[in-house]
Amino acid sequence: MEVKVRPTFLQSLLAGGAAGTAVDLLFFPIDTMKTRLQSAQGFRRAGGFHGVYKGVGSVVVGSAPGAAVFFSSYETMKKILPLPDRLAPVNHIISASVAEVAACLIRVPTEVIKTRTQTSTYGLLGQSSLAAARLVLTNDGWRGFYRGFGSTIMREIPFTSLQFPLYELLKLQLSRRVGRTPLYAHEAAVCGSIAGGFAAAVTAPLDVLKTRVMLDLRVSILFQDPSNEKSPSLGRRFRTIYATEGVKALFSGVVPRTLWISAGGAVFLGVYEWAVHGLMGI
Repeated sequence: MEVKVRPTFLQSLLAGGAAGTAVDLLFFPIDTMKTRLQSAQGFRRAGGFHGVYKGVGSVVVGSAPGAAVFFSSYETMKKILPLPDRLAPVNHIISASVAEVAACLIRVPTEVIKTRTQTSTYGLLGQSSLAAARLVLTNDGWRGFYRGFGSTIMREIPFTSLQFPLYELLKLQLSRRVGRTPLYAHEAAVCGSIAGGFAAAVTAPLDVLKTRVMLDLRVSILFQDPSNEKSPSLGRRFRTIYATEGVKALFSGVVPRTLWISAGGAVFLGVYEWAVHGLMGI
C-alpha cells in the first residue's frame, strides 16, 4: 500500500509564499492589462499600455502571505477532513474553498489597492500603492480595504472548486502513466497550467464583476456620486453589465486572464511543488 507523504504546515507555508511571490511578480503586467480591459472607464482611459507595473507594491506586500495562508490551509484541510479516498474530489473542493476564504482576508485589501492603482482611479492623487492605500483609508475607512470581498469570494470558490480537483486529478493520472510519485515540479506545472486555464475561462464573468465592484467609488467621501445612489447589489450589477454592455463585457479580459492564469498556474503550482520537494528533501 502506497504511503502518501504530505508536507507539514510550515513547509506548505514557506512553499506557498515562494509560489505566490514568483507568479505575481512575473505576470503582473498581464494582470494590469486584464484589469484595464475590465474597467468601466475603458482600456485607454484606464492607462492603456503605459505603467504596467503600477500597483506592484501592494502585490509585493500581500502575495507571499496570501499564498502561504492558502497552501497551509489547503494542505491542513486535506489531512483533517474525514472523507474516504473515493470522495477525494469533494475533499479538494472543500479544502480549496476554505483555504481561499482564509487567503482572501489578506488578498482582498491588496487587490483593492492594486486595481485602483493599475487603472489610475484616483488620478494624480494615487499614483503609488502607498498613496492609493492612504486614500482608501481616508475615504472609506478600514472597511474600504474589503470592498469587493463578497464578489471575490464568489469568484474564487467556483474557480478553486474547478482548478484544484482538476489539478489533483491530472496529477493522479499522470503519476499512473509515468509510474512515479511524487511528480517532478515541471510535470506538476503542466497539470497546473491546464487546470488554471480552464477554470479561468469559465469564471471570467465573476472576475469582471469583482473588478467593477473594487473600482466603484460611489460611496467614498471624496468621490461621492452626486445622486447619492447606493452601491448596487452583485446581482443587480451583473444584470446591468449584461443589459447595457452585452455578453462581451462579461468576458472582457478573458484572453489575458486565461493566458495569465494558465501560465501563472504552471509557475504557481510548479514552484510550490519544487519548494515543497526541496523542503521535504525529496
